[in-house]
Amino acid sequence: MKITLISFDNWGLNKHIATTLAQRGHEVHHIDFHSFSYKYPNPLFKVYNFVLKTFFKKNIKNIYYGQEIIKKVKAIGDKQDIILTIKGDFVDPKYLIELKQFTTKSIGFFNDNTYRCPKIKRAIPCFDEVYSFEKEDCETFGLHFAPNWIYTQRPDANIDYHYDVFNISSKDKRLNTLLKIAQDLKSKNIPYKFMVLDKDNSSPSDDIDFFTTKVSLEEMTKLIAASKTLLDINRHGQKGLTFRVFESLGLEKKLITTNPEIVTYDFYNPNNILVVDEENPSIPADFFKNEYEKLPEPLYYKYTLEGWVDQVVFGKKL
Repeated sequence: MKITLISFDNWGLNKHIATTLAQRGHEVHHIDFHSFSYKYPNPLFKVYNFVLKTFFKKNIKNIYYGQEIIKKVKAIGDKQDIILTIKGDFVDPKYLIELKQFTTKSIGFFNDNTYRCPKIKRAIPCFDEVYSFEKEDCETFGLHFAPNWIYTQRPDANIDYHYDVFNISSKDKRLNTLLKIAQDLKSKNIPYKFMVLDKDNSSPSDDIDFFTTKVSLEEMTKLIAASKTLLDINRHGQKGLTFRVFESLGLEKKLITTNPEIVTYDFYNPNNILVVDEENPSIPADFFKNEYEKLPEPLYYKYTLEGWVDQVVFGKKL
């Protein structure tokens, strides 16, 4: 099949989808519009864009992304069997609709929700088929459910762990919860490493390591591998599971999370996953005593990238 993947691949995770499809023998193109760079021609365009966003719900950058994507799709030449778009809410709807001229089937996948990203709602009608990682959005808008996926490899037998708990994130409203958890772990002498990207370097703390330059996916994977347990703090208003959850599944590590929605998933196991209150987090030392219990193979496969491709790209039931 001829398949084109269009995505805003800011963490380099979507490229693995293209690789998986190519390994299955498909002719694959990946258009990563995160690599596109738009610059205002002059200061007046900033004012113009402000007017567009305020009164017309348009954005010059979204229009630019759409125009460049269409150029690249046209350059491919052949009509595609499937065009899969991830984060289509970053593209002006006019161009999402135009994409349908170049494919037999247009699929959209969103791993944000309409509460945090309202523009998703206007993008939904632009596709033939739409998947979301947010169960509530699926129920509200009649979408297909698909979570994120495992992109990591299973761990080596002998790993030298440096920490019991690890988290890496960007500075946002979750910081207060992270500080509370750090203080709880510190009071119980549980070793941890929490890293927060703060470009302004304005939040010094003895409990958290702040850094100013984005860490590569490869470096982040090494840091994650050196910890026994991962910490996941979901954003306010988001119930869909983050990639941190699937990193823990893939690397067969325990998980501490503030997202109570996780107990509704078929892989939930209280031995492996601890749900804590973000306002008053308390992590019992006993949680670290038992070893991780591995998932049955069919259940593990369901959440791998290969399983995700089966479901989202080819519509298989797992």
